[in-house]
Amino acid sequence: MSGSSAFAPFSLPGGRVLPDVTSRPRTGSWRSGGRPAADLRSCVNCLLCWAYCPDRAVLTRDAVFVGIDYDLCKACEICVAVCPVDAIQMVPEEAEIQPVKGGGNDGAHRRT
Repeated sequence: MSGSSAFAPFSLPGGRVLPDVTSRPRTGSWRSGGRPAADLRSCVNCLLCWAYCPDRAVLTRDAVFVGIDYDLCKACEICVAVCPVDAIQMVPEEAEIQPVKGGGNDGAHRRT
């Protein structure tokens, strides 16, 4: 087709999505039955969980895994499946998760 096209992807202006501008739907209440919990002592910081999480629920600080945002996590279990060292496991929703202090991981969580 010559001339102008109704869809011209190469003529659209470039751009990017800024994290502070995009909405982050709080879908954590959709979980039923369990949630992921990370053992940071076992984590090798490969960040596969971060790369594969469809809900952007994996938290990092300075490119280091620090925990899971349970307000966003729907417990799809993808992070559990991709973790090469089994540092993320599913636990019952009511299981107590304690913050891990020290070692630069303040604000992260682990199973108790």
